[in-house]
Amino acid sequence: MNPISLRLLNQQLVAQQFDDPAQVISHMGAMQAQEYRMMRWAVEMRTRKPSEKTFKQTFYSGRIIRLHLMRGTWQLVSAEDYWAMIDLCAPKAIAVTKGWMSSNKIAFYDEELMRISDILAQTAADMGSATKEDFIYALNKKNIQMDNHRLSYHIRMAEMSGTLCSGNLLPMKATYSLSADKVKPRAKIDRDEALMIFTRKYFQSRQPATLGDFVWWSGLNISDCRRGIELLGDSISLMKWKGREFYLTDNCRTRGFRKGKYLMIPPYDEYLIGYKSRDIVLSPELSHKAHNNSGIFQPIIAHDGIVCGNWTPFKDKLQAEFFIGNHDTDLQEEWSRYKKFQIK
Repeated sequence: MNPISLRLLNQQLVAQQFDDPAQVISHMGAMQAQEYRMMRWAVEMRTRKPSEKTFKQTFYSGRIIRLHLMRGTWQLVSAEDYWAMIDLCAPKAIAVTKGWMSSNKIAFYDEELMRISDILAQTAADMGSATKEDFIYALNKKNIQMDNHRLSYHIRMAEMSGTLCSGNLLPMKATYSLSADKVKPRAKIDRDEALMIFTRKYFQSRQPATLGDFVWWSGLNISDCRRGIELLGDSISLMKWKGREFYLTDNCRTRGFRKGKYLMIPPYDEYLIGYKSRDIVLSPELSHKAHNNSGIFQPIIAHDGIVCGNWTPFKDKLQAEFFIGNHDTDLQEEWSRYKKFQIK
């Protein structure tokens, strides 16, 4: 087993299979979306013809949804998975968020939570797509003054309760819509079915991966993660590699990898953040080049899947720095793909 080539293939980073960005996200289950501008490249680089215009059109149509969910952080999910993901992941994410609030000495009484949620929902419904500044204005009209930190938690709670989700895609600023208006209702499925689908999507898109990887990424309890694997039955199996146990699904992609490929990967990308076992592609002694202990991730360069450098987005000319070897001239093809993606 070559875990590096398998991860590249199943993450759709090489030999891509999709043209539709919503299909990419559905395949992945969810994708980290911390960086508002770079999340677009994270999705589109996994398509056959990366296009920011295509991403925008899909986002505007409501087929891609951005919200705080797993681990209380920003995620992209497909509209088809939205309601099931809320039911499955939000309870744990809300508990995590309340823990953060407690550490910051912030608490909501039920009366405040309901009142503010109603105002946020009404504002989003009236405007169709509201910014945080619109929420502040609406609260001020009700003689409610609130600091930015407290308001952010209220918005996050409204997202995780299924009240608010992403609105229109602006260049730099998040907006919010009423979820009931943006995402079509779906028939409710039971928790075991949702957990099975969620588990399968994780492993089919990130295999080979460990139980620990899945626990980290999903934010669920280890018992839930084990249950999800159990529900997959014979469609998932264990394989040992260097003394560790990795899971593979029955539809694991094994063909299509070619040596010599460079990738310019955005910060917070699933290639790293989707695992605890990052040492497979990134030497532990070099991990500080890709992320710090506070959870800040940098744009990275991978050569044949091995993380070997950093690059700078949003520049007219390629800016790259390697901490393994020196490959500047070899990056031009990938840089051209990135720049072509940006053309409106």
